[in-house]
Amino acid sequence: MLSRGVASGRALRGAARAGVRPPVRGLRGSPRARSAMPSWVIDRYGRNDVLRFTRNMVFPTIHFPNEVIIKVHAASLNPIDLSMRSGYGATALNMKRDPLKLKSAGDEFPLTLGRDVSGVVMECGLSVSYFKPGDEVWAAIPPWKQGTLSEFVVASGNEVSFKPKRLRHTEAASLPYVGLTAWSAVNQVGGLNQSNCSGKRVLILGASGGVGTFAVQLVKAWGAHVTAVCSHDASTLMKKLGADDVIDYKSGNLEEQLKTLPLFDFILDNVGGSTEKWALDLLKKWSGATYVTLVTPFLINMDKLGVADGMLQTGVTVGSKTVKHLFKGVHYRWAFFMPSGPSLDEIAELVDSGKVCQ
Repeated sequence: MLSRGVASGRALRGAARAGVRPPVRGLRGSPRARSAMPSWVIDRYGRNDVLRFTRNMVFPTIHFPNEVIIKVHAASLNPIDLSMRSGYGATALNMKRDPLKLKSAGDEFPLTLGRDVSGVVMECGLSVSYFKPGDEVWAAIPPWKQGTLSEFVVASGNEVSFKPKRLRHTEAASLPYVGLTAWSAVNQVGGLNQSNCSGKRVLILGASGGVGTFAVQLVKAWGAHVTAVCSHDASTLMKKLGADDVIDYKSGNLEEQLKTLPLFDFILDNVGGSTEKWALDLLKKWSGATYVTLVTPFLINMDKLGVADGMLQTGVTVGSKTVKHLFKGVHYRWAFFMPSGPSLDEIAELVDSGKVCQ
């Protein structure tokens, strides 16, 4: 979450763009006094047949002064939505929804999926001064909240950002979740940024997926030398996005192919599995080189073992791996999606400048 100082900074920047001091607005009721809206929901976990369209989903309301209601112009699906439909992560997500366990099992239903949204602000809470009704915005809604496959969605103002001007809503809605996931891995966990990335050798495993394609563009915009691993049919796309070297993982032994290249400063792993057993050997030793994986057992552990045992098992796993590789001269890290309006602000600037999503 943003601190008050950061939130105020966002408000001042927004006011500077408009040339006026933004007013502080109070809670307001929907002008149409609506109580229901159309949504795609699930009432239980399972396969696609659990999806249900309804016109009677409860209309979202502002419960906290930092929230906004967004009219959804476009939404998109991510692999996390398919996993959540099947019940993946339900233990951890329900703990986040109800940390005091005041509700009974199954109270998360009806559940609306969808993380990405691009739309227009309809209502604002008391402390929201960075946005006003009518602003075009985009956001990635955290998976413990009701999703975006509906007519309206409520979000924290700290999760929302002004939509890039050069993108239509349908284009913008494809980017926030994968963009923030890549940003979390590369910047917040991996420590790379515009100031320190120039000239570094970056390897991206699973580069042709949503997170990978964004990460390729991001580190390239920051001046890195990028090696992308993907299938042959995605090689043209990788070159178009700026990758310096493209390796086809189907053309031979991937480990042996990568060993012929100079060592790397940073590796982003979107693949996991057996890749982790040898990928860290491709890093420069004792230089601050970092391996970040997005494939972790955190939610699976909690689903299988429960909250307490799952968190304990997860802590033991990541701790032992971190120490093991630190003694070998490299850093080992896990990364996750993190909702962040300020990060989306920076992503929007990169988009509008043509440095990503060209």
